[in-house]
Amino acid sequence: MLRSLVVKCTAGAEAPERCSQAFTVAATALAAGAAVSLWLTGEAVWFAVEGRAETFELPHSAPLADLRDAVLAGGTITVCTQCAARRDLTPDELLPGVLVAGSASFVDEVLREDAQALVY
Repeated sequence: MLRSLVVKCTAGAEAPERCSQAFTVAATALAAGAAVSLWLTGEAVWFAVEGRAETFELPHSAPLADLRDAVLAGGTITVCTQCAARRDLTPDELLPGVLVAGSASFVDEVLREDAQALVY
């Protein structure tokens, strides 16, 4: 049975290890055959903007842009509606394919019978 993994990343460049872990786990789960949904909240929403993940560096970690692109190619990436609004980000400023949704959509995903949710 195909399992769904919902990963919520609550950290950006201010907590690089936690941020990188979220993206790494999401990309790894996708490669393992899971259906993956990566939610970006707080400062992590900036990594849905062109060029932002490309400047993120963490020694001994895969490039964040590569992880993000892998998840976007095979899963979904969603930016929190309120988090985007607090940063004056509009859907037009996000990478193609990135969704914008609120807590009701997040709750719907994590309450599905086959879903596992992780928060970083």
